[in-house]
Amino acid sequence: MSAVKITDRLTVASQPDIGSFADIARDYAALINLRPDGEDAAQPGNSAEHAAATDAKLGYAFLPVTGSTITEADIRAFQHAMNSADGPVYAHCKGGTRVLTLYVLGEVLDGRMRREEVEAFGKARGFDLSRAARWLARQSAYKPAVKGFYDVRTGSIQYVVSDPATKRCAIIDPIYDFDEKSGATGTTNADAILAYIGSEGLTVEWILDTHPHADHFSAAHYLKAKTGAPTAIGAHVTDVQKLWKAIYNWPDFPADGSQWDRLFNHGDTFRIGTIEGRILFSPGHTLASITYVIGDAAFVHDTIFMPDSGTARTDFPGGSAQTLWASIQRILALPDDTRLFTGHDYQPHGRHARWESTVGEQKHANPHIAGIDEAAFIQLREARNKILPMPKLILHALQVNIRGGRLPEPEANGRRYLKFPLDALEGSAW
Repeated sequence: MSAVKITDRLTVASQPDIGSFADIARDYAALINLRPDGEDAAQPGNSAEHAAATDAKLGYAFLPVTGSTITEADIRAFQHAMNSADGPVYAHCKGGTRVLTLYVLGEVLDGRMRREEVEAFGKARGFDLSRAARWLARQSAYKPAVKGFYDVRTGSIQYVVSDPATKRCAIIDPIYDFDEKSGATGTTNADAILAYIGSEGLTVEWILDTHPHADHFSAAHYLKAKTGAPTAIGAHVTDVQKLWKAIYNWPDFPADGSQWDRLFNHGDTFRIGTIEGRILFSPGHTLASITYVIGDAAFVHDTIFMPDSGTARTDFPGGSAQTLWASIQRILALPDDTRLFTGHDYQPHGRHARWESTVGEQKHANPHIAGIDEAAFIQLREARNKILPMPKLILHALQVNIRGGRLPEPEANGRRYLKFPLDALEGSAW
């Protein structure tokens, strides 16, 4: 099968030859490549396809997916790529099935197609969409429901985690907007979460942070004021507070965790509606990092990234590669089908943003995990740390985040000011 027109907007295709891109450009505005590099020796690959599309003046998007690992983020990225094109789209994988799968899943999620129609829709066009039907069945069985919100500026993902039975939810790792160049602050990210919660008829039970973040401000305090929900973080946040209290020279700062309503210890439990959550202490990236295991999902933030992106850095004050290794092993001891939701994605090789994997996928495909022992991991992780610059907002963000997301109090002139210690950290850009 070469190409099948699905709608006036979308044509689904098998792998095209690079030499055909100029011909494709005569009838289409953009090409979408869904094939991960290395699927087979004969495929051109992302770099070659991107170059050929550019030469043909053809829009191009790289959305690498496999049939067994499709997530809602992939579906929404496909829709975005289609909607961003200036005209008809030519989308391909190896044989076309993955493309049509993403298309029909989006139609079902948005209510334009019934799930019962999926397989017949594919069959009428020469495709087996039984995997799409199974994906929909799994999604309805998952508990909790998870909605991710990707922040392009920081590469961070925020989550709304809800119990479908009771419409109760938790917000995890929300972002308070900050522009370091102008000093401007804002609530665009947090307000998008509130809008979603309102549209879904959800009630917020918890506002949760996995750790004090180094690359963005937490919106926990802002969202508590808006929702009345309690805030929480790991109990070892007090260790982080003591460390950064000294860096900022705040002798009177109360490093006791009182800035949150609850401090979680390893093994503690809580509830979101009818769904139980429990705490895994996950230090290594920071002294205070925790993982929230909620139903069949685990929110791992800066421990494990997507399988093509490895693991989190361990060179912040209080970090340790050896400690992170132990934390990762604790997470990997969860059942293989446990959904893992990471806190960052930096879109390697120009692919779309992704944030959901499983324990089994990580064991099989993450180069920092698969076939690696502790000694090799520590060597790899510490070598990687040495080539990473410090996050550009670390000194800005920690003074807000160890205060539970509270901005500095206004001074006599009504303005708020951040304190910026010089020569406090190693890792200068030069």
